[in-house]
Amino acid sequence: MSADVPRYTVVLKPQLTDEEAHPRHGATLRSATVEATGELGRSGFPRYSGEGVQADIDPETRTVEAVTVDGKALPYGWVAQVADNGK
Repeated sequence: MSADVPRYTVVLKPQLTDEEAHPRHGATLRSATVEATGELGRSGFPRYSGEGVQADIDPETRTVEAVTVDGKALPYGWVAQVADNGK
C-alpha cells in the first residue's frame, strides 16, 4: 500500500475474550471515514480526521497508533482498527 493514502475507514470495536481468555473483537460499534490532515500526530505517524474521530495511522502497516473519539480517549475495552475494505 502506498504511504500517501489520503483516507481510511476506522472501526471501533469492543475487545472481548473467548472462554480461554484469548482476545477477540466484537461487532463494530462505530465507524468513521478519516482523511489525511497533512500533520503528524503525537505518535509520529500521519494524522487523519473525520466524523468525530482523530487517528494517527501507520500507513505501512495500517495500524491505528493513537485515536480520540469526539475529543475523548477511546473508551476502556474498545479497540480502533483500519477497516479491511475487502482488501
